[in-house]
Amino acid sequence: MSDAQIGRRALLRGAGGIAAVAALPSLAACGTGTSRTSASGGKGAGKTVVVRDSGGSYGAALQKAIYTPFTQETGIQVKVLNLDDAPLLAQIKQGRPQCDLINNSMMSHLKYVKQDALEALDLDRVKSVKSAKIPEAQITEHAIGHAFYGQCIAYRTDAFGGKKPESWADFWDTKAFQGARAMVHPDGDLPELEFALLADGVPMDKLYPLDVDRAFKVLTRLRSNIKKFWDSGPLPGVLLSREEVTMSTVWDGRLADLQKQGVPVERQLNGMRRQFSGYAIAKGAANVDNAYKLMDFSLRAESQANLVKFFPSNPSSPVAYTKLSEEERNASAGAPKYYDKGFDADIDWWLKNESAITKRWLEWARG
Repeated sequence: MSDAQIGRRALLRGAGGIAAVAALPSLAACGTGTSRTSASGGKGAGKTVVVRDSGGSYGAALQKAIYTPFTQETGIQVKVLNLDDAPLLAQIKQGRPQCDLINNSMMSHLKYVKQDALEALDLDRVKSVKSAKIPEAQITEHAIGHAFYGQCIAYRTDAFGGKKPESWADFWDTKAFQGARAMVHPDGDLPELEFALLADGVPMDKLYPLDVDRAFKVLTRLRSNIKKFWDSGPLPGVLLSREEVTMSTVWDGRLADLQKQGVPVERQLNGMRRQFSGYAIAKGAANVDNAYKLMDFSLRAESQANLVKFFPSNPSSPVAYTKLSEEERNASAGAPKYYDKGFDADIDWWLKNESAITKRWLEWARG
């Protein structure tokens, strides 16, 4: 769906850390060309805040939808840092973080917490949490979720004689819905064990803890029909466009451009897996007050809705959807009409099991 998600797996593993560590003296090698020395050395003082995001088209959208309006309202300049987890954690441990506010996956934030790398939040300083009605599950002691991406089914509408897949059971049914499949590689995202279990009849609210053995048995039933394991956001769309597969798992926002180009593809959001991104403050941040101000501004329902106009984002705020046009709202996987069709990934479970599951998945994929 986004550059943020393309880099998610690399970020969780701290990829690119060696190259980024060499760039620590300034932000120039990290995507901004600005030096940290321009920021205030006192907590809350000055007119600067440094935010870490993943850059790319997502970062450009944040600049238009969030950072520029924030500066116009407050006079506080936003400097952007594009840096992977490993070097950023190293900075925090040294007591010299180059950024104040961190925009990252909630799963990454949990990893930071385990290394005592985030400030405990004072929710009284983030008023928009209440006004935007951020879901309780996305409000933690150290981070607050602002948006999610959904992993769901993508299919060619011309492939099944007018039939439409309605569930993961249909994704597995290669007789009724013929053709090759594509699923994610662990370099692209978390292995899709939940989808296998849903295809085998496990209710969404009974998925966790995942029955790993059962999931791999179900995956094995489909293995001969899986033509490709994708590791980047655009690849499912490429495979569908070339008619190399008739169905694929996909990040929900990845089909919009293809549809505009006339490619006959559609998404099915039943059984969608949601993963959230959120904001946190680096421990020892130089501009804590300004970090709180930018976090509060970014979490406003109006701000979350504004981001949708520049990027296929799914706001965490249910209020944000009331501020979108009907067309914009229906395009978002987070719209009220779709929300109950999906489930939140249990990131606590995945943090404990990801390494072992990935190892087993790689052995399974090799056959």
